[in-house]
Amino acid sequence: MPKVTIKTLRKANQAKNANLPQTIKENSKPYSNKDSASKQKDDGSRHFGPKFNKELGQHILTNPLVSQSIVDKANLKQTDVVLEVGPGTGNLTVRILPVAKKVIACEADSRLAAELTKRVSDSEYGRRLEILIGDVMLHDPLPFFDVCISNTPYQISSPLTFKLLLHKPQFRCAVLMFQREFALRLVARPGDSLYCRLSVNVQLYSKVTHIMKVGKNNFKPPPKVESSVVKMEPYNPAPPVNFDEFDGLVRIAFIRKNKQIRSNFMTTSVIEMLQNNYNTFCSANNIMPLEFEGGFKKYIDAILSDNGYSESRAAKMSIDDFLKLLYAFNQAHIHFC
Repeated sequence: MPKVTIKTLRKANQAKNANLPQTIKENSKPYSNKDSASKQKDDGSRHFGPKFNKELGQHILTNPLVSQSIVDKANLKQTDVVLEVGPGTGNLTVRILPVAKKVIACEADSRLAAELTKRVSDSEYGRRLEILIGDVMLHDPLPFFDVCISNTPYQISSPLTFKLLLHKPQFRCAVLMFQREFALRLVARPGDSLYCRLSVNVQLYSKVTHIMKVGKNNFKPPPKVESSVVKMEPYNPAPPVNFDEFDGLVRIAFIRKNKQIRSNFMTTSVIEMLQNNYNTFCSANNIMPLEFEGGFKKYIDAILSDNGYSESRAAKMSIDDFLKLLYAFNQAHIHFC
């Protein structure tokens, strides 16, 4: 008798099935746990609850110790109205409600707003919550508030910062989560590598303090960058400075922050802009324009030299330096907006 092996049985089975109609083989487990787990791993926004929209900067803070520290740093009172920007699923909100009079939560995503409403509706503090649905940048003016707390969507960090600083009436403080580099720019001092136009403009209107670093693993889904929490306390009263004027000067100074400030003002585009502003101001105020010996460029150079800033560098100039320089230009009827 011939010897039967696995190889001969396989050949016989193939010959037997050769005449059968071919079919598409189905997966016996089309929705296996393995496939589901791999999809969930790929999409980090689906760890729990609703799917988070990364385009809206939705990175939910999940560490309760960090959440409580943020609330504690705000030094809330029972009489405070708190504006919370980007409440998400309410991990900060549920800690603010017991210690504040009212919380106004501004949420761009109606799904998360519904989740937040559901989460606090049965609590004893549910009546203290008011939800504004929509982009906070489109709410103009913002409602009255004493304190602002925010796990800020990173793409609106700068616009939100200045919207808050220019808000009237003034609030007491803001405790805000930002991308690490942005936060360090806010607190940078003259001479620091990150000192920039943002640093000058923000510190003109408020005292800014770095509170804590927050690692990316404290969020779901985790962002690609590290975060930091800062506290802003607006000066009261606010400095009597036209922000657009001040920002216009600072913008020119920081074109190349490590070069002498004179070189930034001597460019053709800047000279033309300042001369147009000078002529417009004189015309609007019935002032006879001067005839400049050597041209308008020499006039600007003289203002910088006479006030001792011709060789200064923006990277090392303080806010007082920029204010003095702005005053000198305004006295010469030169404006920046």
